[in-house]
Amino acid sequence: MDAELTRSQYVRWRNAIFAIFLASGVSIATWAARVPDIKLALDIDNAQIGLLLLGMGIASILGISTSPAVMARTGARRGMLGLLITLAIGIALIGIGATVLGSFPVVIIGLVLFGFGNGCLDVMMNVEATAIEQHAGKTILPLFHAFFSFGTVIGAGAAWAATKLDIEVAPHAGLIAVLILVTAFVSIANVPRRAETLDPSEPGEKPHWRERMHVALSAWREPRTYVLGIVMLGMAFAEGGANDWLALGVSEDHGFGTENGALALTVFSIAMTTVRVFGGPLVDRFGRVLVLRVLAVSAAGGILLFILAPTLPLVFLGAALWGVGASLGFPLGMSAAADDPAKAAARVSAAATIGYAAFLCGPPILGLISEHIGLLNTLYILVALVAASGLASGAARPLTEAEKTPVR
Repeated sequence: MDAELTRSQYVRWRNAIFAIFLASGVSIATWAARVPDIKLALDIDNAQIGLLLLGMGIASILGISTSPAVMARTGARRGMLGLLITLAIGIALIGIGATVLGSFPVVIIGLVLFGFGNGCLDVMMNVEATAIEQHAGKTILPLFHAFFSFGTVIGAGAAWAATKLDIEVAPHAGLIAVLILVTAFVSIANVPRRAETLDPSEPGEKPHWRERMHVALSAWREPRTYVLGIVMLGMAFAEGGANDWLALGVSEDHGFGTENGALALTVFSIAMTTVRVFGGPLVDRFGRVLVLRVLAVSAAGGILLFILAPTLPLVFLGAALWGVGASLGFPLGMSAAADDPAKAAARVSAAATIGYAAFLCGPPILGLISEHIGLLNTLYILVALVAASGLASGAARPLTEAEKTPVR
């Protein structure tokens, strides 16, 4: 059994996972914001940048899909430390490969480590966050995802400052890697051992690895996993599609220019982050299912307004409604997957695999389709997927005590 936590231990645990979400966001924004400088340093074209992105994407999906095996072997606590170290090494190698060695293969190796580390970490930090939510007895997972968003803002801002100061990628990436390593060791020191994260307080309590692996794979045999996957897939497509195509839709297809495209994406991001910060109490008041259905209506309505809007203010309103609607589908899907503490790690991993695969693969698929029917017409696909997400939201109903498995 796990020992009861004091209030101070709980707060340190929660803040440690906040910091890990933040660090993950900083790392991703650091890479994304320095892509133009990496392209110049390596003297490569867009096709080769595509290869870099493909390598990182494949590594990320491998990290997500193998996370149950990694966590079954290491537990979330030790696993997160190893993965933070892995992605920090990856970031450093990206910088060294780009502006010190000028080596495309070194950058690829760095991106594979970075992608795998972040993909696997995404699942484990969400398992920890859902364990914290269960301990708190209230909805706070959206706030963890808000910290990830804060991290992307900080990372992008730091990258902007680095470019303005003519700091090369290598020292910038190296500094971020060091900060992530410091965050890793300080944070993990404050993460308690919990059975629901496969880190029981007494080593003798941990089941054999084969038994833990059997539990990890069991989620893929449960229909609820796939229905929750539909909830998360629709919203992951909506969020990923906005991140990659919303600004282009405003600037080119609507013809309102690149500046307004960037501003519309900012409106979307602010709306989404705001709901993630303040949405928890609404979920506790009205329940996951109702909130998910209302947000699905908001997202679908916002995307439709964005597609059809004849004026710029209506485009911005559509972007805002789109951001509000896409805000909580992913974290609430995670919360629902973790309702049974004994199987939380397996179910969160399975649901996250579906959601993150959609997040990573969805935007490129939309881009290919848009070459044939136009970008704005392609966004109708998002409307259909968001509607499916809303219809599937009944699967997020909290499990009763009789439906849960006792934690071993």
